[in-house]
Amino acid sequence: MLVPFQDLPANSRLWIYQSDRKFSEDELLKLQEALNSFLNDWTAHGASLNAGFEIKYDRFIVIGLDQSASAASGCSIDSQVRFIQQIEKEFEVVLLDKMNVTYIQNDRVHFKPLADFKKMAKEGAVGKKTIVFNNLVNTKEEYLEFWEVPAIESWHSRFFK
Repeated sequence: MLVPFQDLPANSRLWIYQSDRKFSEDELLKLQEALNSFLNDWTAHGASLNAGFEIKYDRFIVIGLDQSASAASGCSIDSQVRFIQQIEKEFEVVLLDKMNVTYIQNDRVHFKPLADFKKMAKEGAVGKKTIVFNNLVNTKEEYLEFWEVPAIESWHSRFFK
């Protein structure tokens, strides 16, 4: 069952999918419609899942699940991945490739392959204080506190040693 993202408890499980580009205004409307439909019907072993979403910076799809009523199962997670694959095809974007980094520089969101980001760190084009998006957060609470952080405070720190 679809619930407003802000109403999900802090311990809700989270999945973050970063796009290799911003979604257009028209795409955002279609994407919200698709997410509404998918999450409203999302189940685990026949039980409704209380889930919500938000789209940040017109490029991150953030799905949260309140597991206090029903937890996600392998099958329900598989259906979420299939849904995201459909979104990738429909909008011609990359959402599932984890070998990319998104960061903020000069008040703009940038997207780079991991190898390019690593090279930029070595060359000093990005620094320890560069704000990165740590998509490895697992809960809504972690997302709110540790998603947008200086590179030195995330797994990206290994590129600055």
